[in-house]
Amino acid sequence: MKNVALAVLLLGSGVATRLPAQEITEPRSGVKFAARVHDTSLLGAGLRTKTFLKVHVYALGLYVADSAIAGPLAAFKGKTDSPAFYREFLRDLSASQIQEAMREALAGADKARVDAFVGYFPAITSGQECVLRWALGGALETVVAGQAKPPIADKAFTAAVYSIWLGEKPIQEDLKKAVVARAGELIR
Repeated sequence: MKNVALAVLLLGSGVATRLPAQEITEPRSGVKFAARVHDTSLLGAGLRTKTFLKVHVYALGLYVADSAIAGPLAAFKGKTDSPAFYREFLRDLSASQIQEAMREALAGADKARVDAFVGYFPAITSGQECVLRWALGGALETVVAGQAKPPIADKAFTAAVYSIWLGEKPIQEDLKKAVVARAGELIR
């Protein structure tokens, strides 16, 4: 899959980015996401919770290039709950908490790539934005709090990162479904 971007907004009193007039609100956190950013559309937004107390960790929005929605994803019109739909994306707090969670989620991935990637995440304050983008060729582009990090040019690693939320065994099943909730209305 090309031109897929994840925008992770940490919960807080505000969103650190400019949002256009049309917004989608993640209902459990109240975090707002732009319905469109440049040539991408928000497929859905969800809330990552942790522990039996359902502590809110972060809100997550999944943006996909409009060309992908009209192109390869069009085959999934009316079938966005199928495992094949989620595989399509995977194919083509404190710094230590974020890094530990990423290391745990990426346990089977290349260690050098994991080390580089987790190093991109310093302590992040509420309201900051982290954007992960699956670029052409499979490179992982990362922007943390407005600062672009060096791309990681490894399609398998990029797939491993996206599988955290969209894989066969996602970090949270309801979050997986929530971040593609608008796919049915956007895929033509």
